[in-house]
Amino acid sequence: MDGASLPGIAHYFAALARLGSAAIVTTQNGAAATLDELASWTIATARAAHAGGKKLMFIGNGGSAAIASHMAVDYSKNGGMRALAFNDSAFLTCLGNDFGYEQVFARQIELHANPGDLLVAISSSGQSANILNAVAAARARHCSVLTLSGFAADNPLRRLGDYNLYLPSLSYGFVEIAHLAVCHCILDTAMGWTADPAPDRAASPTHTPGRA
Repeated sequence: MDGASLPGIAHYFAALARLGSAAIVTTQNGAAATLDELASWTIATARAAHAGGKKLMFIGNGGSAAIASHMAVDYSKNGGMRALAFNDSAFLTCLGNDFGYEQVFARQIELHANPGDLLVAISSSGQSANILNAVAAARARHCSVLTLSGFAADNPLRRLGDYNLYLPSLSYGFVEIAHLAVCHCILDTAMGWTADPAPDRAASPTHTPGRA
């Protein structure tokens, strides 16, 4: 099929935009919150962690693992905050072989997390055992927790964070893209992003080294 005649492209992006607007944010006690409140809490918690010698930790499986690695780089390089993702292949295969895949993140958190760290737990389904176990391990280490999930409204992950972002969609692609966009939004707006009406304008702060 000729790329120019592909159907549904505009509808696809319109549906993706609607999903972002439909995001549901709650706190640990289930109280409703706004995306602005989640973003403000996340960047304030991340900055406080860094200032106190602590760090951000990102975890996820598959596409969410790619988001975790991407965000660990961006929050470090662009945001000037200590951040890492627990995605080293040797570590994952070692821990998966010895303790089971459901423990690959929890074991790393037990080894590396400190009180005051911030864990960002990303799972499209909100039901991955290794993500849920990692959150429990982070809580045991007195870490703050942000969760990003989708799919079923009653998924267990969205009840476990200090703040929880839930996307009401069953589409992996949509949920993953929206999770990535939210993570970018938090950092980019903290670095001073504003809507750019001129595509050829000089690079914004999000494209140059800086600090959030």
